[in-house]
Amino acid sequence: MKKTGSLAILISIIILIALFVAWKFLGPAVSEPGGEFFYIRTGSDMEAVKKELLDQKMISSTFWFDKTATLLHYKNIKPGRYKISKKMSLVSFVRKLRSGDQTPIQFVITKLRLPENLAGKVGANFECDSLQMIRFMKNNDSLKAFGLDTNTVMSVVMPYTYPINWNTTPKKIFQHFYTAYKTFWNNERKARADSLGLTPIQVSTLASIIEEETNLKSDKPLIASVYLNRLETGMPLQADPTVKFALKDFQIKRVLHAHLEVKSSYNTYLNKGLPPGPICTPSISSIEAVLEAPKTNYLYFVASSNFDGSSVFSATLAEHQKNAKAYQRALTKLLSSNKK
Repeated sequence: MKKTGSLAILISIIILIALFVAWKFLGPAVSEPGGEFFYIRTGSDMEAVKKELLDQKMISSTFWFDKTATLLHYKNIKPGRYKISKKMSLVSFVRKLRSGDQTPIQFVITKLRLPENLAGKVGANFECDSLQMIRFMKNNDSLKAFGLDTNTVMSVVMPYTYPINWNTTPKKIFQHFYTAYKTFWNNERKARADSLGLTPIQVSTLASIIEEETNLKSDKPLIASVYLNRLETGMPLQADPTVKFALKDFQIKRVLHAHLEVKSSYNTYLNKGLPPGPICTPSISSIEAVLEAPKTNYLYFVASSNFDGSSVFSATLAEHQKNAKAYQRALTKLLSSNKK
């Protein structure tokens, strides 16, 4: 009876040890880091990974992590951004790290004016910093492979959401933009651009001016027709947003004669034709406004005196001056009433 009792106790102890070990491997053992994700930097070794896990208090010691890594043959460290779920087991965690199953960043592009703006956004979201990104975008040798230069580089940055891994290099990040750009510019769109006598990059450049001119979608095709007519007749575009871009001062409310004297290839008052590249990343609606611009005889437009965000279009300078005066009178009246 004593032997039977001792054996039962021994078996119970073995079972308890087995359950304890199983719990350590399969039970909730990994605490969430400060955020949702655990980051492994490029070039990290196993010791660096374990130190980061301890520093973030994701594990209390390395003992069971080492055992799990050995059991699952986790040796090859893969950098990345790994989502940590609540009550994740060591087995699940190590399997995720071993497979490199990282969660991409959903990188959203809206309107950006300068390469520096994009570089800053990249630096805030990815492992590479803003300096690395701007060096790539300011290097004509790097851009030559994409058929771009430092003036046209922003033309391929389409306003999409890009799933990109955290540890992606600047060149590969840019490749995501370029791939989306090439997909957008299918044969049909390229044919429509060609019928206007424009390349896709030139369409994006003109669309960027329209993007800065108005938020009103219904006015965009008419503004596009104005600029296309000016290009066709050899008239300078005389687009105020290009002057603001040339001055790198986007807070200017009213472009004055002094502003128009800025010496820059982007100043469309001093230079005929399109500027050498886009002045912002245009929306799809602005690009489509150029490609689908109606045939008009408009050469001028001015903000409506109704102050509803719309524009008034005209074919002659005399008519334009009349509309401009109406707007100025309404503006003066409005400012005067606001002072009372």
